[in-house]
Amino acid sequence: MEFSPNSRVWIYQSNRPFAQEEQNKIEQTLAEFTTQWQAHGAQLKAKAEIRYNRFIILMVDEVQANASGCSIDRSAGLIRNLEAEYKVSLFDRFNMAYKTNKEVVSCNRDEFEVLLNNGIIKPETIVFNNMVHTKAELDTNWEIPFNKSWHARVFA
Repeated sequence: MEFSPNSRVWIYQSNRPFAQEEQNKIEQTLAEFTTQWQAHGAQLKAKAEIRYNRFIILMVDEVQANASGCSIDRSAGLIRNLEAEYKVSLFDRFNMAYKTNKEVVSCNRDEFEVLLNNGIIKPETIVFNNMVHTKAELDTNWEIPFNKSWHARVFA
């Protein structure tokens, strides 16, 4: 199923990687949700995936129907339920993720600042911009070097 570059995207980052069994169960829950996700009675063209055992990505192609406030609230409710069931934090915007070699690691804001000050996180370190809003931004501006990210402005 093809999705428009303008499809809306929501990214929820876990404070820890999901175990394979957890990921399988979460993916099943997400698939069930997206096949029934509606806005004002209209079926949404939606999909969900997990990347790097850590990021839950929801996507809606609004060519078919627009996501409404109520439908977005339902998706946030689903994410809150996953948080409770798997004992993870998915709404913490200051849970920072970055790549070290091929591994994705996360830490809190203070730890991130220490890593930056100690030169562990460098200008070219790949960080995750979970503030992207569209599929096009996800494809081009989600995994970016620290020095080209909003992180660089916050930690200047």
